Amino acid sequence: MLHYVTTNPGKTREAREYLGGEVAQTNFDYPEIQASELGPIAAEGARSAYREVGEPVIVDDAGLFVETLDGFPGPYSSYVEETLGVERVWQIGKAEEDRRASFRCVIAYCDGQPFDASPDPVDRADRHVAAASDEEGEGDDAGSLPVKLFTGRVQGTLVAPRGEGGFGYDPIFEHDGQTLAEMDTEAKNAISHRGRALAKFAEWFAQR
Repeated sequence: MLHYVTTNPGKTREAREYLGGEVAQTNFDYPEIQASELGPIAAEGARSAYREVGEPVIVDDAGLFVETLDGFPGPYSSYVEETLGVERVWQIGKAEEDRRASFRCVIAYCDGQPFDASPDPVDRADRHVAAASDEEGEGDDAGSLPVKLFTGRVQGTLVAPRGEGGFGYDPIFEHDGQTLAEMDTEAKNAISHRGRALAKFAEWFAQR
């Protein structure tokens, strides 16, 4: 059984579209480290979740990245939404001439077993980000569990809020003439950054 560690049943439903029915939603409040990239956060989350569940797990981390704001709010998207609000992010972004942005997602997989460092992640010195184990570590300490990362993104533009659907930053993110809040669930999932990461993971997981 593959466990999607999330409190959002919508994520689990989306995962089942790519992975079939053998995906269980598992609630576990894993600690989130502070980092300037999504990869380290998702990787450490997957390690913590695997230690708790003891079976194959995936977790994800996602965010809105505005190019001319140096990627802000990025990995801090949830915190910024809760503290500043979506409307305030638009007020900050609209002052910029270039409003290009992207939604990005990282899926992190851990099953306690070794695997090759391809196709998506590479073995790098930063073992929090890499799909690599700490060869010097012993037992189940931080870094000793290999993690596989799969990324997805959708490009768009920051716009004034439009639409009644979706959640989070969907009303201010326009893709191909529509905000995500103006799309129905099927259309949104078809271009979803999470869906693109899940598609990569599903292709690899089928050979696991």
